[in-house]
Amino acid sequence: MKMTASLFKYRLSPRSPAVPHWALTVLLAAALVMPAHAREGVEVGANSSFSKLVPAEQVERSAAQQYAQMLSQANSKQALAPPDNKQLLRLRAIAAKIIPFAMDWNPRARSWQWEVNLIGSNQINAFCMPGGKIAFYSGILQQLQLTDDEVAMVMGHEIAHALREHARERMGKSAVTHGAARIGGALAASFFGIDPRITDGIASGGANLLTLEFGREDESEADLVGMELAARAGYNPRAGVTLWQKMGAAQKGAPPQWLSTHPSGKSRIADIEANLSKVLPLYERARARPRPD
Repeated sequence: MKMTASLFKYRLSPRSPAVPHWALTVLLAAALVMPAHAREGVEVGANSSFSKLVPAEQVERSAAQQYAQMLSQANSKQALAPPDNKQLLRLRAIAAKIIPFAMDWNPRARSWQWEVNLIGSNQINAFCMPGGKIAFYSGILQQLQLTDDEVAMVMGHEIAHALREHARERMGKSAVTHGAARIGGALAASFFGIDPRITDGIASGGANLLTLEFGREDESEADLVGMELAARAGYNPRAGVTLWQKMGAAQKGAPPQWLSTHPSGKSRIADIEANLSKVLPLYERARARPRPD
């Protein structure tokens, strides 16, 4: 509406030349239909309103506690990679390129205490908990022989879950479900009046963030957002296709743990390919940036 107002001001100003009626009509029409801000990259819409039912601070605090406990357990089993581990250094270098682009998706990411760790395990698994707590299992690197571009796609996907607050959304939905059961059917039709003890309990540790399952929409969204993050960081988004081809081959017999809640198949690759044109310019621009010495 600011653009419309400025056009009227311009038209009525005695110092300005007259604007033809047809031109004014076209400009006004454009002002009404053009978005206020057109961004480059993928389009996934706004965050779910369910995420607002659980305080972000509590979710992130719970994630930090569970992450620390996991690292402690891995360390006690001598499964936590030391700081000079080559694969860990590789993961942290890739994360360092991706993380700066996370802020545009979630302003809270600016204050997150980001961590990247590697756990020795044959599991084909990786995740990013709320608050930027990233972990890879050595199995996903070794068994799939991932390139840096493919690692960036996995990492971007997992970071996207945290940025889009999918865990917080799931916990919010759980709060509504539990609240409806306790308070009555009226609560099912409204988000108002939820007993704060319910959301506090879920956010402070009632949910195991390491095993939280996401829905197909969340996974598809994470694919696209993750692909954009990787592209902006200078990693080839086409690697999303080869990554899922490798994942598909790894499904022979029992599916890998990382795929247990992740939809796979031709439709997933098709979604990635359909959105490549939106992120390839970002990748090419990132490649053209001068590299720091």
